[in-house]
Amino acid sequence: MGLFSGLLRTPLLTSPLAGLARFLFAPDGLTVAGAVLVFVGVAAAVAIRGPLTARRRYDALPERRRRALLVPALLVAILVVLMFPISMGSFFAQVIAIVTIYVLMGFGMNITLGLAGLLDLGFVAFFAVGAYTVGLLTSTGEFGLAGWSWWAAVPFAVLFAMAFAAFLGLPILRIRGDYLAIATLGFGEIVRILAGSDLLKAWLGGPQGILGIPKPIDVPPGHPLAGPVQIYYIALACAAIVAFVAWRLRGSRLGRSWMAIREDEDVAEALGVNLVQTKLLAYMLGGAFAGLGGAVFAGLVGSIFASSMQLFVSLNVVALVVVGGMGSNPGVIVGAIFLIALPELFREFSEYRFLFYGVALIAMMLYRPAGLLPSRIVKRELYSPDELDATARGDASSPRPAAS
Repeated sequence: MGLFSGLLRTPLLTSPLAGLARFLFAPDGLTVAGAVLVFVGVAAAVAIRGPLTARRRYDALPERRRRALLVPALLVAILVVLMFPISMGSFFAQVIAIVTIYVLMGFGMNITLGLAGLLDLGFVAFFAVGAYTVGLLTSTGEFGLAGWSWWAAVPFAVLFAMAFAAFLGLPILRIRGDYLAIATLGFGEIVRILAGSDLLKAWLGGPQGILGIPKPIDVPPGHPLAGPVQIYYIALACAAIVAFVAWRLRGSRLGRSWMAIREDEDVAEALGVNLVQTKLLAYMLGGAFAGLGGAVFAGLVGSIFASSMQLFVSLNVVALVVVGGMGSNPGVIVGAIFLIALPELFREFSEYRFLFYGVALIAMMLYRPAGLLPSRIVKRELYSPDELDATARGDASSPRPAAS
């Protein structure tokens, strides 16, 4: 996967068989492997069956009991999240940081595709703008321009990604359907090729990229926040902020306008929705979230290469939104865990990695076409009322889509 090629040089991933042996049979390896297997099993159970039973029991409780259960559960979840890198090590912190970067991009794609219905196959271009902006403004190497800190460069990365999304969006957002997907695919490839070409080598480094990007927090090597651990906490904080913004947008008037456009652009325009302006806002906000993901990625890796900005990154983001459930913010997180975390944890089996990846996607489309955690609107669109009632009672764990 081109996006994280810089992370493949870590000792655990250098030799697949040796790394797997150390991972499984080190003094604490069995514990780590067992934890991974338990995590996979619990995630699968929760994704397939758990939410139905748990949600049904939770809704049956009185209001006071529900509030009494919610607060301790949130506190335990926050404690587990904060202690995770300390108890599991820097490798797992690095994996979760990678997942969180995809979650940031997934929230942006969920606005663009899940709410507004705009399929963007060049989404990695905004990610690249955010990463290169942080690289140019913070690098201590040859191509550094300002020598700023990471914190000072991040707002500019987000703003430049939004401006770039507006620049690309204005000429193409009048296009609909598959033509829009092809146009965005072309823009994404243009950005990748220009970033690695000799034409912009004097500014962006060409194939050699931008090196010497400092960490957000300057700490000595032995410090608890050294390495990917600090990016873990920063990425989680960014994801929490973006999740809140996405949640508020989804229930706003603007969010309802996006969903109206997704259903039928002609009807939405007849009801007074400005198509170009509303779609452009979705495109810009999606680009801003992707730019923030690129900024976090630059701080994690410490270098930026054009070869990291592959089409597969955009396809991954689209896949995690579809697998998690289009239009569902919790579904973005579940989709990122399912499609990014598990393949990263089992990267040792790289020879068969994408085989299982493809099989999992096909199985998802067959047995969970609405996604792992679909929104209520999507479930009403795909399933008949009888199937929804049967699912709520627990009679059917994966109903089939209603015939149109």
